[in-house]
Amino acid sequence: MQTFLIQRILTAIVTVFIVSIVVFLFVQASGNAAAMLISADMERDAMLELEEKLGLNDPLYVQYARFMADFFTGGGAVYSFKYMTPVLPMVLEALKWTMVLAFGAISVSVILAIPLGTIAAIKRGSFIDLIIRLIAVFGQSMPSFWVAMMLMLIVAVNWQLLPVSGAGIKEAILPITALSFYQLAVLLRLFRAEMLEVIHQDYVRTARSKGIKEFAVIYRHCMQNAALPVLTMAGIQLSQMMLGAIVIEPIFAWPGIGYLIIGSVMYRDYPVVVGGVMIAGMLVTTINLLVDILYGQLDPRIRVS
Repeated sequence: MQTFLIQRILTAIVTVFIVSIVVFLFVQASGNAAAMLISADMERDAMLELEEKLGLNDPLYVQYARFMADFFTGGGAVYSFKYMTPVLPMVLEALKWTMVLAFGAISVSVILAIPLGTIAAIKRGSFIDLIIRLIAVFGQSMPSFWVAMMLMLIVAVNWQLLPVSGAGIKEAILPITALSFYQLAVLLRLFRAEMLEVIHQDYVRTARSKGIKEFAVIYRHCMQNAALPVLTMAGIQLSQMMLGAIVIEPIFAWPGIGYLIIGSVMYRDYPVVVGGVMIAGMLVTTINLLVDILYGQLDPRIRVS
């Protein structure tokens, strides 16, 4: 296990490093950030002075090395070009709001997927099973951004039941719903398939033959064993929701890391873009590592070599 952890941590560091280089180069290739921060009628000398102040006239490798050193060791030394505030506090504040959506969406998905998947497996071939499977198919076939716009149009605009944008409990309902719709469909189909496989195992038939109540058989012997793959998939989807948030947050003006990165890309504010992507990448790799460890603890049959 120790060797596995070391390998995964090293892989995560290399992954974040490569991603930061790629993002840094792409943002630099998009154009001069000083041109977005200064009026078009300003003199050339003012442009050169701003580039000197921001360090944009240095070679790319110097800019990147300075950014990495200041970002990880200099505390608030890396500043946003647009807001002129430290990048790290901005990213962490936005990340807090993104995690609200991510954990809220994955919680809703798991809470609904497990009972619905259990019912669909027990009632296999029935009308209820058909309806639940149709919900899963629709959930996987509709893009999250389309679901978000439909929710905004119907629930917020036409029915006026919930606010369109903002940051709060009511404001979080629509983005969490849009973000969890696809995840619910995936977990629902997976849990139903796992339940169908577990229900026909020998130990389940043995439990029934001993006279154990059906609810206890389903809960203790079926649901708990079928939940392991679902927990793994939920952890993977939690990291994928970081990517989904980039699409959902701008639609609802939710002040998360996706909203921050998209706005920074428009202004070529590369310190915020690179810093946001690196923090998000480190979080995703950490979640994946924790999922692997949790799965190994839940299932003693798994041995990491």
